[in-house]
Amino acid sequence: VKKATIFTLSSTDLKNDGTMGLRNRSKVFGVEGGEDESPQLSWEGFPEETKSFVVTCYDPDAPVVSGFWHWAMHDVPADVTSLETGAGNPDKSKVPDGAKVLKNDAGFAGFCGCGAPPGHGSHRYIFCVTALSVEKLDIAEETSTALCHYVMKDAIIGRAFLTATFGR
Repeated sequence: VKKATIFTLSSTDLKNDGTMGLRNRSKVFGVEGGEDESPQLSWEGFPEETKSFVVTCYDPDAPVVSGFWHWAMHDVPADVTSLETGAGNPDKSKVPDGAKVLKNDAGFAGFCGCGAPPGHGSHRYIFCVTALSVEKLDIAEETSTALCHYVMKDAIIGRAFLTATFGR
């Protein structure tokens, strides 16, 4: 990946290096009180030449070799600088016009909340907004998040990160 401008990502629901909120935890993975609700995200300071964004959430500490992709949204228009709480809901009612959602590693298109396995310790959940020099990625709906990253690698011009943790 070529050198990219670092910009700012923040949330009204999460603090960087803080703990994932209850509603952001995974009902799918049996976390009591979890709602699989994506947090609100806002970003600023990205390159002026940005034509679209990709928003992801990744757990590098998952007990699998490749980590675990919890969320991937691409083709987010360049004039969108925030996602409201629940933008990752599987009903896609809060997805910005033109944006597309890929399947997460749990097998559905939407946000899968944090669900570190019991006794596995604390996991990092890395939210990333990537600024791209292209308006759209030429990928199919069933494309994996890993392949999405491969396709976008030459169009990356900026990135912003926010990391929260959860363990049980």
